[in-house]
Amino acid sequence: MILSEKILNDMKTAMKSGDKQRLSTIRQLRAQIKNTQIEIGKELDDSEILNVLGIAAKRRKDAMEMYQKGGRDDLYAIEESELKIIQEYLPKQMSEYEVAELIQDVIKATGATGQGDLGKVMKGVMEKAKGLADGKLIQRLVREKLN
Repeated sequence: MILSEKILNDMKTAMKSGDKQRLSTIRQLRAQIKNTQIEIGKELDDSEILNVLGIAAKRRKDAMEMYQKGGRDDLYAIEESELKIIQEYLPKQMSEYEVAELIQDVIKATGATGQGDLGKVMKGVMEKAKGLADGKLIQRLVREKLN
């Protein structure tokens, strides 16, 4: 089953079960997918839908961070529950250990020696870990390894 069909079926299930939080989140996701389709002028394939979902997840994480800093635990909880729903559709994220191993492999392959090679290493890692690891985590680990 393609991802767009799975999202549609999950929306129908949420409607039937009366799960308002899940229904609202899935509707938001479908709207973002539809807007992207209109923007580029064609149906999205699964990889493009995953990209849209990744952006939605990143927005939720950023909002959670801001709400936590602002002491808004009520809004933080809402964003957290939406993020959990979105993550059901995303591929499993790499662990910090797996990302560190990947970075080490890219450093060896590129011959990077210091901070001047940061861009080269980041490019190589991001190509291999696209959608599977958080960019902030990758950047932090690359900086640590190159110091």
